[in-house]
Amino acid sequence: MFSHVMLGANDIEESKKFYDATFAVLGYGEGFVDPKGRCFWRTDTGIFGVSKPIDGNPACHGNGSTLGFATTSTEQVDAWHAAGVANGGMAIEDPPGVRVNGSRELYLAYLRDPAGNKVCAMFPL
Repeated sequence: MFSHVMLGANDIEESKKFYDATFAVLGYGEGFVDPKGRCFWRTDTGIFGVSKPIDGNPACHGNGSTLGFATTSTEQVDAWHAAGVANGGMAIEDPPGVRVNGSRELYLAYLRDPAGNKVCAMFPL
């Protein structure tokens, strides 16, 4: 469905440190900073990037927005969460664990990245 996702960041190096650590847990390599100062992570299924806002205003989180990352196990969700907290992220909501959505159970963890964007790791049970 998506070709790419771009999130705003105020400090590209701080955001790169956070996403390099959390993406390493998911099996992805380090991001690269392009000549415009944006950082990108490329996969076979799409591109994720962080950039200072083009309009020159500070980056801020989208109220009600969450970007979720697929994982392969509950242990990977826990490792993703721990890597994020250790690298500039902030734990939010409940600790990593099972959430019930109707008849579906999901193992989820939520963080705010260094710019305040809400991100999630999810494993369907």
